[in-house]
Amino acid sequence: MIERIWYQVKLAEQKIAGMDVELTIEEINLLSVAFKNVIGARKASWRIISSIEQKEENKEGEDKLKMIWEYRQMIETEIKKRCRTWKMKISET
Repeated sequence: MIERIWYQVKLAEQKIAGMDVELTIEEINLLSVAFKNVIGARKASWRIISSIEQKEENKEGEDKLKMIWEYRQMIETEIKKRCRTWKMKISET
């Protein structure tokens, strides 16, 4: 499901990049929904891993905690990168 949504987002980005016309309300709404779905999935992952991280902080096992922290950082970086990319693409149109 997420792969299909991400594919649609990539197609939309390519279309926006090659356009010199303004998007219609319907196109803007579709882009908004696609963006929300992609970012929403990553936010859900971030919330889950953050919850696991908090539980693991109370236990011993620094290696496991470090691995969880690194994964959370990876998700955060991906969210920030996608948000910046979309913001830049929207600003260009």
